[in-house]
Amino acid sequence: QVQLVESGGGLVQPGGSLRLSCAASGSISSINVMGWSRQAPGKEREFVARILSGGDTNYGDFVKGRFTISRDNAKSTVYLQMTSLNAEDTATYYCSYRSSRYSTKYYWGQGTQVTVSS
Repeated sequence: QVQLVESGGGLVQPGGSLRLSCAASGSISSINVMGWSRQAPGKEREFVARILSGGDTNYGDFVKGRFTISRDNAKSTVYLQMTSLNAEDTATYYCSYRSSRYSTKYYWGQGTQVTVSS
């Protein structure tokens, strides 16, 4: 089992920045994929970003250079630095973990709320 704990969400003004963190614990494999998805009220969950243990990254099309995903393998922690936030970024952000890029089993965190509002 893998446990994921997110932190860093909150209220931010349009144009502002936030950094989310997600710490993994439990049966962590040395090669894994961690990432972020988000879900706004009334909408389906959508992919935000992912990062492999070797550092390769992928982003959702809507990110457009505003977000950066990174990780600290020694701490089993993944980060999401978000900039130029707008109201459309308001959502619950969920951290995810897979034991490899080929695994179909996802572990999810409990989510952290990000609200962009003036």
